[in-house]
Amino acid sequence: MIALIFDMDGVIIDSNPMHRESWEVFNRRYGLETTEAMHQSMYGKRNDQIVRDFFGRGITASEVDARGRAKEQLYREMMAGRTEGLLVPGLRPFLDRHRDLPLAVASNAEPENVAFVLDEARLRPYFRAVVDGHQVHNPKPHPDVYLRAAELLEIEPANCVVFEDSYSGAAAAVAAGMRVIGLRTTYDSLPGTVLTIDNFLSGELESWLQAKMRCV
Repeated sequence: MIALIFDMDGVIIDSNPMHRESWEVFNRRYGLETTEAMHQSMYGKRNDQIVRDFFGRGITASEVDARGRAKEQLYREMMAGRTEGLLVPGLRPFLDRHRDLPLAVASNAEPENVAFVLDEARLRPYFRAVVDGHQVHNPKPHPDVYLRAAELLEIEPANCVVFEDSYSGAAAAVAAGMRVIGLRTTYDSLPGTVLTIDNFLSGELESWLQAKMRCV
C-alpha cells in the first residue's frame, strides 16, 4: 500500500498570495517594505525562520514568537471565509477518490494555521495524521516532518508519495526517501520530482498513481 502526504500552503490551498499580502501589511507596522526577494525567500520555511530573515538575527526569541503569532493571526483574519474558494483545483474530488489510502498533512506551517485551513475547509476527516513544523526539531528542508508523518501512518518512507510546491519541501521529501510530485502553484519545476502537475485535475497524476499502486 502507498500513502499520500500533502504539504499545505501551495498544495492543499493556494494561500501564497494571501501570505504575501499579509506579510506586506504586517511588515509595514515596523516600517519595513517587503521586497520580491523577501517574498521568494519565505516559501517553504517555518515562521520563526522567516521572522529572523526579515527582522534580523539579533531579534530575541520571545519577539520572534510574538511577531510570528501576530502575523499569522492577521493572515487568518484575512483568510476567514475564503478557504473553500482557494483550495487547489481538484483537491476535494481527489481526496474523495483516494480516501481509503493512508493520507497525511506534513507542513512547516504554524499549528494554528494548519488547524484553521483543515477545519474551515472541512478537510480534517480525510487525514489520518497531521504534522506541523513545530512537532519536529528540524523543519523542512530536513526530512523530519515527512518521516514523522510516515511513522504515524505506519507506512515505509519508500512507499510514500509527497505533494510539494517548494524547493525546501521537495528537498525534505527526497531526503526522507519518498517520491515527490510537484505542483506548479509556486514554481514551474522542482528538483527531484517524479512528476509535475498544475493541480489535482491532472489525468497524468491518476495514471501515475494507478501504475504505482500496482507495483507495491
